Amino acid sequence: MTTAPRRLHLALHPYGVGGPGQHGLWKDPRVAKNASIDIGYYVRQAQAAEHALFDALFIVDSQFINATYPAHYLNRLEPLTLLSAVATHTSRVGLVGTASSTYNSPFNLARRFASLDHISGGRAGWNVVTSFDTGTARNFGLDEHLDYATRYGRAREFVEVARGLWDSYEDDAFPADVERGVFLDPKKLHALDHEGEHFKVAGPLNLSRSPQGQPVIFQAGVSEEGRDLAARVAEGIYAPGGTLAQAQEYYADIKRRTAAHGRDPEHIKVFIHGSPVVAATDEAARRREREIHEEDKDLGRSLGLLGRSFGAHDFARYDLDAPFPDVAHLAEKGGRTTATKIIERARTEHLTLRQVAESLNAYKEGPFTGAPETVADALQHWFEAGTLDGVNLAFRTEEELNLFVDGVVPLLQKRGLFRTAYEADTLRGHLGLPVPENRHTAARA
Repeated sequence: MTTAPRRLHLALHPYGVGGPGQHGLWKDPRVAKNASIDIGYYVRQAQAAEHALFDALFIVDSQFINATYPAHYLNRLEPLTLLSAVATHTSRVGLVGTASSTYNSPFNLARRFASLDHISGGRAGWNVVTSFDTGTARNFGLDEHLDYATRYGRAREFVEVARGLWDSYEDDAFPADVERGVFLDPKKLHALDHEGEHFKVAGPLNLSRSPQGQPVIFQAGVSEEGRDLAARVAEGIYAPGGTLAQAQEYYADIKRRTAAHGRDPEHIKVFIHGSPVVAATDEAARRREREIHEEDKDLGRSLGLLGRSFGAHDFARYDLDAPFPDVAHLAEKGGRTTATKIIERARTEHLTLRQVAESLNAYKEGPFTGAPETVADALQHWFEAGTLDGVNLAFRTEEELNLFVDGVVPLLQKRGLFRTAYEADTLRGHLGLPVPENRHTAARA
């Protein structure tokens, strides 16, 4: 029996009017100033991704802002509403939305994702986040953001409950037999009756399973708790990337942890973030990359980005040229992994606040910048070096997306690294993931 060759997975992450590191994007005359709230923009992005045979469209989200946040964060559509609209204008591309396990209830969110899964014909995915913006708590009637251990414990149980609810109906629960007058076989409907540390949910969910069984679970695990959660429950991961060596370490660690939990490492797909810059020549692409960096230089925005890792802390209140302030106590309820690294580096290198903020926006050559052949070579090298299963791509403009689709994708296809046609109708099918058997059907087998 021959094993099918590994193929690269590609997803598209729209920037709208500009996310982190893209603060000046809204100024680009090619970008509509209302892109982040224009459903037409997202439909065009999704259709372009589908035309290019990408696996999925990925929508990020958060539920707290202040005036320092990137333009896209200040004014954008809610992911599941957005993706439900996009689903009616596409037929194959996967649709992955971000939703917090800290600031949602399992029954409502499970129903919403199951609805998207039905609307799209089995193309839904849920990117599970625990929310590191501490200000989010105040938008949900809480004075304090949950600590790390509680957030991740809650997330694990949340996914368990959602999956249980998605199995409320067995696949043959609805005979709809007119002659016998039987619409539902009641033996195939199952209450959940879950009572755990964080949730008490009776069920059942009033919605059947979709063609892919259940929505695909994605997660972005960086910390120890995050990596362990991903290895236990995720089927797709948005990885931090970094250098090739760092990506290799992360990839190997996730696959090892997944196997240690008794799961097939092939059933978890690791995506890294990529922002390719493609031009006719390597020199032109590098020049454009530097132009983009110069367009996005803004110390105030860099301070705001720094603050997000510390629970949206206001760093503008400090002397920029004094030593980096003692804010270690803010890391636990923010983005602890990133915050801890920032504190350690500032302490070790004796950096001022200004130096730390500027370093967050320092120019770094991207690994996927150059002429089409150069970018294809880099993607192939990273893929074959054991750093990723896929890349979550972000482009500043639709024109730059088209340069990648028209110039790089055909080269990847010619090398046998990327599909030349969709071979499945569902997101699970695109990713090579199995359809989970209904737990109640399996229990009777």
